Amino acid sequence: MVYIGTMETTSSTPMSGRKAQAARNDQVILQAAREVFVADPGAPISAVAERAGVGISALYRRYAGKEILLRKLCSDGLKLYIAEAEAALADDGDPWTVFARFMRRIVEADTHSLTLSLAGTFTPDENLHRESAHAERLALEVFERARDAGILRPGLEVADLSMIFEQLASVRLGDEERTAQMRHRYLALLLDSLRLTSAGPLPGPPPTAEEIGRRWSTA
Repeated sequence: MVYIGTMETTSSTPMSGRKAQAARNDQVILQAAREVFVADPGAPISAVAERAGVGISALYRRYAGKEILLRKLCSDGLKLYIAEAEAALADDGDPWTVFARFMRRIVEADTHSLTLSLAGTFTPDENLHRESAHAERLALEVFERARDAGILRPGLEVADLSMIFEQLASVRLGDEERTAQMRHRYLALLLDSLRLTSAGPLPGPPPTAEEIGRRWSTA
């Protein structure tokens, strides 16, 4: 399963001053929540209020509990992942360029940091399960299109991409700019290893859906 990231909301309809301020406050809360829970999954929701610079009562008016806030973060991240996958599928350009761009955009969005930090710490609801299943279907389409174009090395499976994204999300060095630079450095190396070459067979099987999804069980 994929549960990931944050997503800024936009609207084509101008909002009133009060609604616009509420939307900005919501983004501040969500960004603070992401920073707090990626660093410490066990942190209390009061730490989010402190990081966001809002009162705890104001936060509770928007999110009645920590699990609701975590589900919102993950839902926004799934929507972002889905949007990037749909963009890749709509692109009729060079297959390798499209695939590599999709990989870079997901890494840039840092969509897997929450997976690393939060898997198994809260209970996903039915909405998250539906969004995750949709994201997985689209990821499979992106992967199969690249594979069918003959640009990927033999033995590679779509589940390998999830593990690659998580490995890159674990890279944290210095500030955000340096971290992003390092992630792109290692993504470039990994992309070279994914491309069809004369390389030998990969050792061991890819991760199964059960192995990936099992981490989200709180039992």
